[in-house]
Amino acid sequence: MSAVLLLLMLLPSLGMAQPLLELRIGEAELQAEYAVTAPERAQGLMGRTELAADRGMLFRFDDFRRHCLWMKDTPLPLSAAFMDETGRIVDLIDLEPLSKAIRCSREPARYALEVNRGWFEEQGIGAGARVQGIPGQ
Repeated sequence: MSAVLLLLMLLPSLGMAQPLLELRIGEAELQAEYAVTAPERAQGLMGRTELAADRGMLFRFDDFRRHCLWMKDTPLPLSAAFMDETGRIVDLIDLEPLSKAIRCSREPARYALEVNRGWFEEQGIGAGARVQGIPGQ
């Protein structure tokens, strides 16, 4: 295992933030934190009171199926895109702050990308658009 890969794996356990991913959807660019492990996905954006306009969080799920999100303890109004294994957006939803309502993708998804509410609409991004910059793609 390379030293760089080992360091990237250890950063969260050392209390250090992981590097941000550089994502692109059409002409829009976005920097995203990457939640890969179950604890990272469970924490998500909980407790955050602000999110920069050009930031988000990309979730990678272990399996390819319909997945769900909720906003428990998350005071930010967010929008989320569910993507298939190729990064193609299969569903877009808006999420209510602090809601315990469970919102699920209409189609199987491997990823979800959470951003400030309205970001996808402002960028003219809809279902079928492809997210570029996802690790391993």
